[in-house]
Order: sequence, then C-alpha cells, then structure tokens
Amino acid sequence: MANHASAIKRHKQSVKRNARNRAARTRIKNVVKAVRAAIKNNDKAAADAALVTATSTLTKIAGKGVIHWKNAARKVSRLAKAVNGIEA
Repeated sequence: MANHASAIKRHKQSVKRNARNRAARTRIKNVVKAVRAAIKNNDKAAADAALVTATSTLTKIAGKGVIHWKNAARKVSRLAKAVNGIEA
C-alpha cells in the first residue's frame, strides 16, 4: 500500500473508477443479451425496444471512455442488422 497522501488518494480513485467501469461493462453485457434474447424469440417489437435501450447505453458508456467508440458502434451496427433481419 502507498505511503504518500497523494498516492493513497490515487489508489482510492482508481478503485472507485475500476468499480464504475466494471459495472458499466456488466451493463453492456446485459443490454446486448436482452436484444439477442428478443431476436431469438422472433419478437420484433421487444427487439426494437431493447435495441433502443442498448444503443443509448452503449453510446453513453463509449462517451465516458469505458469502451472505445468504434467498439460501441460495431456492437450497435451488428445488433441493428440482426433486429432488421427478423422478419426477412
């Protein structure tokens, strides 16, 4: 453990930030899972609603720097493509 006050503060901040980022990544997994479950059930309305939520969540989390913005864009694109392919 650190001995200097500034190092102690940095450690506390990193622990707090790590917990916040881990929660955000878990949230991403859950919203993506919800969209995929709706797609699997061929429920277009539920998939559309879940996609809106997932898009919003991914954009916010990418904006905070937890994941890269291109990673978020790729996930949104793939989910949207899958949702649009339900009725086809």
